[in-house]
Amino acid sequence: MTMFTTVAAGLRFPEGPVAMLDGSVILVEIAEGRITRVLPDGATETVATPGGGPNGLAIGPDGKLYCCNNGGFNYVDHPSGLLIPHGQADDYSGGRIERIDLATGAVEILYKDGDFGCVLRGPNDIVFDAHGGFWFSDHGKTRERERDVTGIFYARADGSSLSEVVFPSENPNGIGLSPDGLRLYAAETYTCRLMAFDVTAPGEVDQAAGLGGPGIPLYRPGGYKFFDSLGVEEGGNICVATIGECGISVVSPEGELVEFVPTDDPFTTNICWGGEDMRDAYITLSGTGRLVTCRWPRPGLKLAHA
Repeated sequence: MTMFTTVAAGLRFPEGPVAMLDGSVILVEIAEGRITRVLPDGATETVATPGGGPNGLAIGPDGKLYCCNNGGFNYVDHPSGLLIPHGQADDYSGGRIERIDLATGAVEILYKDGDFGCVLRGPNDIVFDAHGGFWFSDHGKTRERERDVTGIFYARADGSSLSEVVFPSENPNGIGLSPDGLRLYAAETYTCRLMAFDVTAPGEVDQAAGLGGPGIPLYRPGGYKFFDSLGVEEGGNICVATIGECGISVVSPEGELVEFVPTDDPFTTNICWGGEDMRDAYITLSGTGRLVTCRWPRPGLKLAHA
């Protein structure tokens, strides 16, 4: 049984953790529209307050923080004590990609809905490649009787280019790259599928990879569960946060379940790694508002520009 230590509690639906070199972890509190730094002693400080629904985070080649902002959710305070997202926010502020100065907290909108002819509804997760560009998923928004059909995008960090590379994609959530950068992974939430895309050039994937469109279904578990965000290990395994089953599904590049690491929160949403040996795993337990850590059995992949 994996032993977890709580680093911080009382967070408002934490997600998007990024382990920093100083031992702190920067994450979002989606329900507060806030980006927070969690210090090694558990103390917290506000980095920026972009509003809306800050979600996935990544450090870019310029050292700034790049944020997928989904525009906001409504929430339900469940009798169990869990905080649960519930559809598009009544004050939904639109999907966008933001760039944040860590020194000042200044927030700049880098891309918004309509830029370069692209539709952005609920940008969710982000990963940079070795070329300085970044991939991001758009999970879309859910309303009372409809749900957005969305895609997977590639953009340049300088604001000069944005393109929808994969469309349609079934509610993509977590996104990551293989260690060699030649395969893109995306986790679909409601279909609970882990998809793989062969990267042929920066911002391009093999469009003939699968029947009916790009992407190869790599892994799909049975039962009542959903996929959220993901991280990639140094050795290539894909670690997908699994909602409902409470934990992290570790999947090999060949599509086999390596192991399942259980947690105690049905809204286990993301994982990242830090420390000198990249085996200090940080996991967001969003329903109960915690960031926890443990020693992972294998090192996580050191991200580009991190």
